[in-house]
Amino acid sequence: MDSSPLLPHGQPGTPLKFPLGLVSSSLRPYFELIRLEKPTGTILTFWPFAWGLTMSAYRTYSPLSQYALNILKCFVGAFLLRSSACTVNDIFDRNVDAGVARTRNRPLPSGRISVFAATVYLLAQYAFGILLFTATINGLALYVALFQLLPLFGIYPLLKRITYWPQAWLGFAMNFGLITAWVATTGYFDVQVLAAAMAGCWCWTMLYDTVYACQDIKDDLKTGVRSTAILFGSWIRPLLVACGLILAAAMGLAGYLNGQGCFYFVISIGGAFLHLAWQYLTVDLDVPKSCWENFRRNGQMGWIIWGGLMLDYLALMFLGEGQHLQ
Repeated sequence: MDSSPLLPHGQPGTPLKFPLGLVSSSLRPYFELIRLEKPTGTILTFWPFAWGLTMSAYRTYSPLSQYALNILKCFVGAFLLRSSACTVNDIFDRNVDAGVARTRNRPLPSGRISVFAATVYLLAQYAFGILLFTATINGLALYVALFQLLPLFGIYPLLKRITYWPQAWLGFAMNFGLITAWVATTGYFDVQVLAAAMAGCWCWTMLYDTVYACQDIKDDLKTGVRSTAILFGSWIRPLLVACGLILAAAMGLAGYLNGQGCFYFVISIGGAFLHLAWQYLTVDLDVPKSCWENFRRNGQMGWIIWGGLMLDYLALMFLGEGQHLQ
């Protein structure tokens, strides 16, 4: 997950995105490999963590002090997951990326970093992620987190070569943090709540990553990379409508099952629905820049869903309002 590519490195007057200009040219490829200058992917990985944590905190009356610590852990975990996912993706896709205009200047296809160095870097990220999750969570939640860190994101790059549905797998990989956060807080699976919320999040990823894939359709057809954008073709817009409607309905059902209050249904569900409608009306699927902007807006939409959840939680903590399942 990344934004429009940087201009070729070494070109006079080429501006470097923050924080690439703060490090030496020898370290810069490692920052680029994890997309440190392109935070949208980390934001999209973080929101399912934050939603799952806030829903579970509401369910269990989790203290605010504990919530604040846990939300920080969620962000660090999301950053590590996204960083390692980008690294393993670029290792597998280095030859494909060389044939795509948007990605040919990445560190591996441009030759600014070796495959061996990238692999060592990836293993270090995995090791750090395993240590972090082991130190901060335990029991069932630990196994859920490790499952997301290793096989879920590791398999995704391979699927682009054998199926037109890699976004379907990505829908699980991107959103498994919701389950991790829920289980870490409650200690158990609520199958109904988690199934509904994951269905909504899965449709969300299908929506934004299909739009994202529209940027590269021409190059992907040449290089043999497959995606839902290629599969659906002129039917992409009906797919987006279906995914948006199911997202709103499924997240609404998850809130009902969790006993959420009015803030969630008015702000989170109502606001997300309006935001998705705005996205649909403003995106031009034939213009890569418009597709990227639409993709980035989904990271912004996360605030809307989290905002309603947070207001419900704060109302419960400070005013004792809201009826929810015990």
